[in-house]
Amino acid sequence: MALAEALPRQERLRKRSEFTAVQGRGKKLHTERFLVFVLPRAQASLPTRLGITVSKKVGGAVVRNRVKRLVREAFRRRKALFPHGLDVVFIAKKEALDVELDGLLREVEKLCRKLPR
Repeated sequence: MALAEALPRQERLRKRSEFTAVQGRGKKLHTERFLVFVLPRAQASLPTRLGITVSKKVGGAVVRNRVKRLVREAFRRRKALFPHGLDVVFIAKKEALDVELDGLLREVEKLCRKLPR
């Protein structure tokens, strides 16, 4: 992957405290394969940040890493649809096991219509 295509550090949730804050205080949304928590950031002008959680219930390490790669790619491709100033955490359901990029892109587009502006 070219460096220009990577998800920059400032667009990722990295600390456990950031994940727990979003999951504890954020709005919960359901999609077909994911539970998504959304929490507005203190400054609305900051870029939207992404966090991904895939438990062992979904599958082994290879499957979990594949799901995370696909979610990152879908977020990167549809980044313009996400309003600025949000923290978003995707939690994979068991149904995420067989997710394909095209289906995930449609799921993310549908999700973005539900997000607070």
